[in-house]
Amino acid sequence: MRELVYYVAVSLDGRIASPTHGFESFLSEGDHAEVLTPEWGDTIPEPIHQALGLDVRRGTISTVLMGWNTYAVGLPDMPSPYSHLEQIVFSRTQGAPAGADGVRITDDDPREIVTALKQQRGGDIWLCGGGVLAAQLVDLIDRLVLKVNPFVSGDGIPLFAGQYAPTRFALERSRAFETGVVVNEYRRR
Repeated sequence: MRELVYYVAVSLDGRIASPTHGFESFLSEGDHAEVLTPEWGDTIPEPIHQALGLDVRRGTISTVLMGWNTYAVGLPDMPSPYSHLEQIVFSRTQGAPAGADGVRITDDDPREIVTALKQQRGGDIWLCGGGVLAAQLVDLIDRLVLKVNPFVSGDGIPLFAGQYAPTRFALERSRAFETGVVVNEYRRR
């Protein structure tokens, strides 16, 4: 069965983006990137693959889920950022922008969509962000892969933006890098 994997960069204080939904503080270069790029190549936007001449896609992920604000970070330059994947964006108010070929914008219940996706054939389902969507799906997440960056944000988009509902995960692996990034991998208990 397909797994729902929340693979995301996070600050020491649990923020996945700045208050303006930016990622400028997160480290994108260094020894952690050298290791994670080939391991998680499916999560690199297609325009970046092309610009850098990369081909590190692994085929282990076949669907990406995003909330509107996560998706909108790449607009207007990347209206179809993960064209190598099935792209589903959740929004109650927005429609597809020009050039968003292969992007499904939906206001359907994310839980119902994930439950259906898990029953289908294919690679894993990557929850790209954001925090509100992650909170709605927390009890359906099979694995958490957190790239913990060595800074405190102070404010911004939380890893999970929902009501208090403790959910346990078991640490499977932790790797520290010279950049100060620590990658923690958890599985649902």
